[in-house]
Amino acid sequence: MKSIDAFPFGSATALAAALRDREVSAVELLREYLARVDKFNPRLNALIVDDRERALRDAQAADAALARGEVLGPLHGVPMTVKESFDLQGHPTTQGYVPAKDNMATQDAVAVQRLKAAGAVVFGKTNVPLFLGDFQSYNEIYGTTNNPWDLTRGPGGSSGGGAAALAAGLTSLEFGSDIGGSIRNPAAYCGVYGHKPTWTVVPKRGHHLPRVPIAEVDLSVIGPLARSARDLQVALDVTAGPDELTRAGVRYDFPPPPQSLKGLRVGVWLDEPLAPVARSVDTAIRSVVAMLRAEGAVVDEAARPEFDARAAHEVYNTLLFANMGARRADFEQLCAQAAALSPSDDSDKANSARAMVPMFKTVYDAANRREQLRWAWHAFFQKYDVMITPVTATPAFRHDHNEPPAARTMNVDGRDVPYFSQLFWAGLATCSFLPATAVPVGVSEEGLPIGAQLIGAEMRDRTTLWLAARIEEMRGGFVPPAAFR
Repeated sequence: MKSIDAFPFGSATALAAALRDREVSAVELLREYLARVDKFNPRLNALIVDDRERALRDAQAADAALARGEVLGPLHGVPMTVKESFDLQGHPTTQGYVPAKDNMATQDAVAVQRLKAAGAVVFGKTNVPLFLGDFQSYNEIYGTTNNPWDLTRGPGGSSGGGAAALAAGLTSLEFGSDIGGSIRNPAAYCGVYGHKPTWTVVPKRGHHLPRVPIAEVDLSVIGPLARSARDLQVALDVTAGPDELTRAGVRYDFPPPPQSLKGLRVGVWLDEPLAPVARSVDTAIRSVVAMLRAEGAVVDEAARPEFDARAAHEVYNTLLFANMGARRADFEQLCAQAAALSPSDDSDKANSARAMVPMFKTVYDAANRREQLRWAWHAFFQKYDVMITPVTATPAFRHDHNEPPAARTMNVDGRDVPYFSQLFWAGLATCSFLPATAVPVGVSEEGLPIGAQLIGAEMRDRTTLWLAARIEEMRGGFVPPAAFR
């Protein structure tokens, strides 16, 4: 391969430019990434489905098209991966569930189709936790994924395999999904960028276990992870838009972003008793907030929407666990487990089991309460452009596969807190359908990445992506883990 500065840790947009300028061919670039997969993936177990033969054919086709003067799109010839939960024709979609190990996809998911139509060369799928329901990425089918910054730690979840592959330079772009921080959490743990779009703007058809279309899942979205904020914008641009049923009369016209940091109205939410964060996380985010203030942003650390944080979190938890339970293939078993509980059992484990199988009335009431939260956020964003919060309570933690997950704890500066308490930060955006971008903002004393969350108003995806790019410019771009350089 000719020497190009963008390989292997540069942005996908820089690689796309090098391909268009004939500095490298799509076949050469793909083979170089595959060589890194062969060398480094055994230590990470990030890529778990390898589609290199078809990818090589697609790369050859991309080179032939360019020779004819045809550019397929902004990702022409760019090698990338997608999360295991996306259908990739000819490969199983399992979400780590052993009975689904032969669940073969007969066609690509809609998002994968759109990425390929934009020129991307999809060469494999990346690891996930069982049913996409953990802050770690391990399952009985594909095993455990390690964090490239420290192999004794997890890369986050549920898009953990993709974040690890990006950070280690095994791929140039990744597409994941998010219902409880599953894009943002691994992005923060691995030091990359991730974007949770406004709900429904990227169609999820083909991101499921059944082989038939399913109803739009509440809360859940799909979106990109990358090594630059610009890549997130490009990936969103080529995948956003209504699915076939409504495409004839619907289009999304995202409002433009702000033009300057000067005068940008920034809220900051760091101090929350429901979800305490480590000092290292607090310090890193405050350092970036100080940079924004120095550039003329108007920062308000007391800014909050007009709702009770605890009540809002209860709404999110109700909707989240109900949806996570309903989509599981073992739902009948969950119902039996909840029915067998003693009415006096008020443990976290018992409450989690009940939350997975609620009455419809419970979900209906929570959805109505959620509408009040949406309007409270709408009023908030009349006064502010963005809210900055943590993504997670701590940097990446050591592997913890104790079952059930609800019985685990997180250690925050020497204090044990409930494992799922960090869902609070994810839920602020997810519950109310808001866009949120995860951006690297520093490292801990142990040298582990720390991320911040930029939350915007509904359909204001371009605002959070724009601010992520400004922060990237101010503090420098992606830094690869030393062991994989």
